[in-house]
Amino acid sequence: MSYESANLSVLAYANNFTLWHYRTEDDDITTDDYFNTASRMMNVNDLIIANVDTDGVSPVTQFYIVTDITDGDVTVAQYS
Repeated sequence: MSYESANLSVLAYANNFTLWHYRTEDDDITTDDYFNTASRMMNVNDLIIANVDTDGVSPVTQFYIVTDITDGDVTVAQYS
């Protein structure tokens, strides 16, 4: 699967920071180009609460951070 805009929603927004929620059947959302179509909405340091692998054996909820956006390329890393 790939990014689905209907599964991304804003939970909170303040001071140029957004807390997002994303739900997907994918087991990895940190792959290159995954969120590129959302690049105009996101900012570096935005947080994403994601329900990942929702159709799999081990669905999980994890936090991710937007670490870079360059020329429409969004980089996301698991937040620890």
